Amino acid sequence: MSTTTQDRLNGLPRAELVEQLLACLDIPRWAADIADRRPFADADAIYRAAEAAAPSLTREEIDQALAAHPRIGDRPKGTDTSSKFSRNEQAGVGDDAELARALREGNEEYERRFGHVYLVCASGRSGAELLEILHSRLDNEPETELRIVEDELRKIARLRLAKVIEG
Repeated sequence: MSTTTQDRLNGLPRAELVEQLLACLDIPRWAADIADRRPFADADAIYRAAEAAAPSLTREEIDQALAAHPRIGDRPKGTDTSSKFSRNEQAGVGDDAELARALREGNEEYERRFGHVYLVCASGRSGAELLEILHSRLDNEPETELRIVEDELRKIARLRLAKVIEG
């Protein structure tokens, strides 16, 4: 992390840093804990703070974080940071109408089964791959799936945190 980036993050008003962190993972305790660990010596210190801030997530926190994520295949229209992140992460879905229909149907089946949105770290993956992953997870037990979702939230948060660090 360059001195400029380090100074920028360490110098941000707390509320502004928390807002940027919430775009990575919409869990207030996580964002507040990271912000309170400043000053950061380097990028690795920020990643360590993020890992330490939420070694495990409660069901309520997972539900809150999921609420900030669109369905796979949906294109968020917002101009906020989280919407921009989602559009970039789902760029591989493309515009195939048949794939969009299959993702929509798969999302609906997943939500009926588990009671929450299907979440996967979509960055760098094609729409067909995301659909295949969705189908492979439909037979999971709800508690197993919840742990997978928690892990996917962490992967997404780390990718987004890198973007916050890079500025």
